[in-house]
Amino acid sequence: MPVEVLILLISVFVLAIFVGFEVITKIPPTLHTPLMSGSNAISGITIVGALTAAGSDWGTLSVVLGVVAVTFATTNVVGGFMVTHRMLSMFRKS
Repeated sequence: MPVEVLILLISVFVLAIFVGFEVITKIPPTLHTPLMSGSNAISGITIVGALTAAGSDWGTLSVVLGVVAVTFATTNVVGGFMVTHRMLSMFRKS
């Protein structure tokens, strides 16, 4: 991989971290549950991409990173649904 491509990928990664942090810190607590549901949908898409990377024939590193991405995205989806379910159960009558 050429150095220019690597620098570009690292730059996009750092910018994504910065933008994600800025967006998340600006969200009020009342919007947390609806946005968590949207985040779960995005993580579902991430799982599909991670499965594609894990099943690819691009090399060992691609497979390892794909498996790690599948693990993290699955954990994010399950945890997100658990948090959403718990928050919604707080609004049900006993």
